[in-house]
Amino acid sequence: MMNTTLQLLEAGQSVWYDNIQRNLLKNGEMAGMIARGEIRGVTSNPSIFMNAITKSQDYDQSLLPLVDSGLSAEEIFFRLAIEDIQAATDLFLPLYRQSKGGDGYVSLEVSPYLANDTESTLAQVKKLWQLVDRPNLMIKIPATKAGIPAITAAIAAGINVNVTLIFSLQRYSEVMDAYLKGLEQRTAAGMPVDTIASVASFFVSRVDTNVDKRLQSIVQAGGAKAKQAEVLLGKAAIANARLAYAAYKKVFSGERFLKLKQQGARVQRPLWASTSTKNPAYRDVMYVEELIGRDTINTIPQQTLNAFLDHGKVRPSLEKDLTGATKTLADLEMLGISMDEVTYELEVEGVKTFADAFTVLLDAVKAKTGAAVQ
Repeated sequence: MMNTTLQLLEAGQSVWYDNIQRNLLKNGEMAGMIARGEIRGVTSNPSIFMNAITKSQDYDQSLLPLVDSGLSAEEIFFRLAIEDIQAATDLFLPLYRQSKGGDGYVSLEVSPYLANDTESTLAQVKKLWQLVDRPNLMIKIPATKAGIPAITAAIAAGINVNVTLIFSLQRYSEVMDAYLKGLEQRTAAGMPVDTIASVASFFVSRVDTNVDKRLQSIVQAGGAKAKQAEVLLGKAAIANARLAYAAYKKVFSGERFLKLKQQGARVQRPLWASTSTKNPAYRDVMYVEELIGRDTINTIPQQTLNAFLDHGKVRPSLEKDLTGATKTLADLEMLGISMDEVTYELEVEGVKTFADAFTVLLDAVKAKTGAAVQ
């Protein structure tokens, strides 16, 4: 019987692996996952690299020659990360070619310290793109206010972009606009757009974590609103993502994109991120099963991937009950839970989480290389 990730592919969704570690690249494990059709791309972020470098000895050999190199801890980290990203992009290159650039991408994130600095983000995007030097690389840029113009400029420069940390429908709309603007600038300059790919990473489970906490307070307070709050537990994230997909369909079937499509431009696929279930009371694969639809990607960590391969059910679910999704968000507002407030909080928290992980990571690099590194 065909594995569930291949069934997802038939339903129009690709699974990308939300993890990268040197031992997976070296011991043939990642190659095996690609061969079995379990994964069609890889995403990485500062937290993933922090775990890979701090919780293993995989990188110690590569660190030794860099001890007296005069490089900063951040430069050393990017050197190690680039080695991994190049190895992964090479593994995925046949799939990238076979899917004509549809899949087979590996994502590397810019420093989270730059999240609120457009110019420095763009400079690092260009530098990493040059250093990795692979057609199936995607550079991750956060969807902060400062990130939006950097996305447009990177696309205009012909760089593949994975836009990360999208939580709100409003910001998602700005992200799609930034992508289209970048393509329009390229075509206006007479440059090709048919080789450029971009995905929009819309975060899911973290929305429920935040909203549920607010709903629990209402439930615990008792009174007339408690029952309604209870009904809404675990509903916000999927509703938010389904409405994002409806917005995607509208933009990418519109006249503005169709003009670009005639030049060979691709849609910017929605990518569901943060899809591991944080609440043990919920089904462990709910953020995969409830978000299945055409032209989408789900980036899945190992535990959720194992669970989905074991007992996941594939059915078209993403466009189910859009009226219900709209009502869910309206009901939350009625209870005094503002999605604008929730998503803003999550964006700030997301940037901070990645910056904190990056700090731990750089401290670990310093510790492993001794005091020689600043």
